[in-house]
Amino acid sequence: MPISPEIQALASDMRLWRQQIHSQPETAFQEHKTANFVVELLRSWDIEVHTGIGQTGVVGVIHGSLGSGPTIAFRADMDALPIVEEGQPSYRSVHHGVFHGCGHDGHTAILLGTARLLAERLDFSGTVVLIFQPAEEIIQGSRAMLDDGLLQRFPFEEIYALHNHPALAAGTVGVRRGAALASVDFFSIRIIGVGSHGGMPHLSVDPIMIGSSLVAALQSIVSRNVNPIENAVISVCSFQSGETNNVIPEFAVLDGTVRTLSVAVRKQVVERMREVCQGLALAHQCQIEMTLANNTPPTVNSPEQTQHVIRAAKLVVGADKLQENVAPIMAGDDCAVFLQERPGCYFLLGQDGPMCHHPHYDFNDDVASIGVAMFRQLVDLRLGSGRDDNNNN
Repeated sequence: MPISPEIQALASDMRLWRQQIHSQPETAFQEHKTANFVVELLRSWDIEVHTGIGQTGVVGVIHGSLGSGPTIAFRADMDALPIVEEGQPSYRSVHHGVFHGCGHDGHTAILLGTARLLAERLDFSGTVVLIFQPAEEIIQGSRAMLDDGLLQRFPFEEIYALHNHPALAAGTVGVRRGAALASVDFFSIRIIGVGSHGGMPHLSVDPIMIGSSLVAALQSIVSRNVNPIENAVISVCSFQSGETNNVIPEFAVLDGTVRTLSVAVRKQVVERMREVCQGLALAHQCQIEMTLANNTPPTVNSPEQTQHVIRAAKLVVGADKLQENVAPIMAGDDCAVFLQERPGCYFLLGQDGPMCHHPHYDFNDDVASIGVAMFRQLVDLRLGSGRDDNNNN
């Protein structure tokens, strides 16, 4: 189904904005140039702008011309990843070791396109709040904005967000009722043993041996404690200990991540991990300390708002290009924190290509217009203009 001419007309500008942002990537809470770029564009369209929310976050506010009504929010993330870009586009990152490998440049461009479209034609009631969020990659930005009074200053009633998804074909939209993305908990486990000479292991409390047992024991939580019909992942991603080949070290540190699609399972897994650590510490007469950091709950879509996204997608891309029950993803997104506070829906924009976080990833500019059309259609559905941008009444 065709995208409206006014949205198509935004495509070239969105491509330029996106590639500009891509070439100047900034990591979490360092998005100063990106935020300034967003602010300058919003102000050029006479949009009310608020800056420095949650450190580097930006909020735009657009009031419709058709009187009072609900307030809805759209959210885009702005930060880049601390990894090396291996692709060679003409707009390649100028900062070695930092690049937009997850498409936040594209999300920002889409929300900018939406902002301009709405500012040019205010034919809706109520208010649209545009949230340009920092620090998604370290899952801290949404909480920082909330702690800075986001809901009190801009009291929206529901929230919508999109994320590109290379596993879906370009031109499609994916959505899921309920848990769409996993919770994220990063753990660090420190084992404090007793060091010794490598030839005298009986004088040690070997943290490497204990850590090896712990890695295996943690996997038993998923296989033997979690209901098989539930989803859970425990991954030990780093095991650091020792510096030479003839000394049993005193310490070992295991770092990793836990992912679940349920708040209850998340609680169960974390509690069981602590119990396993305590049990091994007792068995081996050592200390084992487990800490969690940078955590976020599952991304859970609300039923009513999910239905609005489904209706919008059928109007924008058609029922044949809508994946209405797309598989959940065991990656996480701190948009989940917003969705804990307000009902909403996080949906996926198909784009093909390498997966997010791959060094050759690049956002597909050809799908940006679909993102804008989805947001515009949600405005029409929720704020009562009665319009259908795609002439599909």
